[in-house]
Amino acid sequence: MATINKNLSVYDKATIPNAKGLRFGIVVSEWNSQITEGLFSGAMEALLDCGVTETDILRWNVPGSFELTFGAKKMIQTQKVDAVIAIGSVIQGETKHFDFVCDATAQGIKDLNVLMDVPVIFCVLTDNNIQQSIDRSGGKHGNKGTEAAIAAIKMAVLGN
Repeated sequence: MATINKNLSVYDKATIPNAKGLRFGIVVSEWNSQITEGLFSGAMEALLDCGVTETDILRWNVPGSFELTFGAKKMIQTQKVDAVIAIGSVIQGETKHFDFVCDATAQGIKDLNVLMDVPVIFCVLTDNNIQQSIDRSGGKHGNKGTEAAIAAIKMAVLGN
């Protein structure tokens, strides 16, 4: 397991570029909100800790992870943002629906990164069970939202 020996919330602030003046969009799936709200909190805290002002962070909600691609695309098209973080959570169930949603979401966000000039960060947990999601959204493995925010800062600087 990739996160077994890594805390997703740990970063060296001295290695993070100055984020002051950058504007970030966060698109959050409402599905599995217990998880996505934890991821959002981790992302917000990291952005603020790295110098982003609250007024330079824009949040939009979408119904589920499948809709993250459209939400991120519309945000890029209509808002002045330097990077977008797409936050979602898909938990394995009894059907193949999990596979279709995970694949479409990953491919959609990849497509945005290829086609658009604004980086979109993939912060979608695709876990086998709810406990794995809890562990990665502020639990024992830290917070993937924090890690995504740091990636967003680095990519925003790269894109400017």
